[in-house]
Amino acid sequence: MDPPQPISLDALWESTTHLPDRTPLTESADHFATVADYRDGGIFMANYTGSSEWERHPADEVVAVIDGSTTMTLLLDGEAVSHTMGKGQMIIVPPSTWHRFDSPNGVRVMTVTPQPTEHFVGDTPPG
Repeated sequence: MDPPQPISLDALWESTTHLPDRTPLTESADHFATVADYRDGGIFMANYTGSSEWERHPADEVVAVIDGSTTMTLLLDGEAVSHTMGKGQMIIVPPSTWHRFDSPNGVRVMTVTPQPTEHFVGDTPPG
């Protein structure tokens, strides 16, 4: 096993282009960077303006806002609960909780995301 090495987050931000008009139908993989593999998933960063599709994961996801702002909507017991988050804030999304992002003014986020990720495009995901 190789010894751990420092990771330059600034260099990764510079290599990740801003996605200006993200929608739930946008192919956005080029605008996300993998920081590192971690447990059963990874640490990721993204830089975009717009909205995401619904997603959920089999374990807790950590979402930190590095710059800008986003409104994260979670479906909790069938009810939509929204949190507006700005620079320096984070949230832990419970396992199997559908959630999505709305970032009309732009956001940079870093996440610790377990895999696999399930996606849903539409108004309300099943179950």
